[in-house]
Amino acid sequence: MERKDFSSWLEGPPQHNTQEWPGQDMGRPEKGPGSIARFPRRVGALLLDWGLSMLLSWWLFDSHDLATLSLFCAGQIIGVGFTGHTIGHRTFGLQVQALDGTAIKPLQGLIRSLLLCLAIPAFITDKDQRGLHDRLPKTILVNIT
Repeated sequence: MERKDFSSWLEGPPQHNTQEWPGQDMGRPEKGPGSIARFPRRVGALLLDWGLSMLLSWWLFDSHDLATLSLFCAGQIIGVGFTGHTIGHRTFGLQVQALDGTAIKPLQGLIRSLLLCLAIPAFITDKDQRGLHDRLPKTILVNIT
């Protein structure tokens, strides 16, 4: 018996991830248009959209927290559901697409937006950096620039 016989369970199940970058198994390029959006751009877009929602909430509703969340959710539903991107996404060169690269349907945008507003699904990601809010409606956030 060796130490590895007792401690291998600590390492979890074997990983069979052979892709070198997120989206490789989906046929996505490593960089450039069509590649998976990475963390810094995602966060930048999210912060811009949230900041705009906070500004509108302050202006219209005296900074009520529920108003901020409602405005953010409405912006996501309208922006992503009908154009594939919000102001933040567009500013940072991102777009939400269906897995095959086509435009998403409004229902997909609605589901994605509602799940995003729950926050927790966005933190549960897979090897392609897709959160539950992207996996359930079968969407993906990609670079367009």
